[in-house]
Amino acid sequence: MLVHGVVWDSSSPALRMFSPDAGFTDIALAQGSALGLRVIPGLWCLGHTKVHGPGDRTHVPCRSESPAERGKQCGACFARDDSRLMHDFHRGGSVPTGLRAYLMQPHWLYVATFANGATKVGTASGQRKWNRLAEQGAVHASYVAHAEDGRVVRVLEDLVTRELGLVQQVRSAAKVAGLVEPRAAVELSAVNRRHARTVRELLGGLALTGYSVVEEEWDRPEFAERLCVAGAGGGRRHPYPATFDAGGHGLRVHALSGAVALAGLPEASGNDIEGSFVADLGGLKGRKIELGPHTTEIPALQDSLF
Repeated sequence: MLVHGVVWDSSSPALRMFSPDAGFTDIALAQGSALGLRVIPGLWCLGHTKVHGPGDRTHVPCRSESPAERGKQCGACFARDDSRLMHDFHRGGSVPTGLRAYLMQPHWLYVATFANGATKVGTASGQRKWNRLAEQGAVHASYVAHAEDGRVVRVLEDLVTRELGLVQQVRSAAKVAGLVEPRAAVELSAVNRRHARTVRELLGGLALTGYSVVEEEWDRPEFAERLCVAGAGGGRRHPYPATFDAGGHGLRVHALSGAVALAGLPEASGNDIEGSFVADLGGLKGRKIELGPHTTEIPALQDSLF
C-alpha cells in the first residue's frame, strides 16, 4: 500500500493509504492505537489531482506507478496536477475552470505558531478552515482576515511576508525538534498573539478591498494536547530512533500534532520501553508499506538514552 500521509478530516486523524485494488483506506490514529509496518525502500509518485470546484476533486493514480522525481510526484503527474497552479493564480497565472471555482470561494488568512516558537502566515479555504491548521501541526494559531476569494487572500499573504517578514513555510524537521522540547504554552500563545496583532494592524491600514480583518483563535485538537504542551504526559521525550525509509517500525500512538506522533515503542513482548518518542509520520508519505506486527530496532540507542 502507498501512504498518502496523515489526514485530519475530523478530530480523529488517520493514516491514509492507497492501493490500485481497494482505493483509499484510512487507519485511525486514536490514542493508544498500535501501528506496525514494514517500509519497502523507495519513494513513489502519489499521482495527481484534478480540481472540479469547491469541495469537488478527483485523485488520479500514477499510471506507471513511477518513483517520485519532484517532491512526491513523477514528472508527468506533476505536470498534470491542478493544485500546483494555485500559487500563481493571484499573479495572473492561468488556471483550469474547476480550480478557478475552488480559488474563488472565500478564504481565511491565519498566523500559526509551532512548538519551537517559529511562526508563519498561511491561507485556508472556507471548507478547510480548521483542518488546514490541524494537518500543519500548529500549537497556537489565529485567524487574522477573511477574504472574499483565494486571489485576495494570497495577495495579503505575500504582503505580510514582504512587510513583516513572516515566512509561509516551516520545515517538518523544525516542527519535530520543537515537539521534543516544546516551549512553554503561555510563551507560545503570547508569540502568536503578538504576531497576529501586528498583522491585523498592517491589514487594517491597507487601501485594498475584498477582505475584512477578524479576531478569532483556532481551536487546537484535543488529541494534540499531550504532545504540544511542555511537561504534559510526564516522562522524558526522545527523537524517534529510526527513519521511515526502510525496515520495520512499531509504535503505540499517545498523541498527534499534524503528522507528528508522541508514541511508545513496544518490545517484542508487547510492553513499551521506558520513555516517549516523537516520530514524524509524515516521513511515510510516498512510501510503500506492509502492515503487520513489526517493531522498531532500538538496542544500541536504548543504552545511550536512559
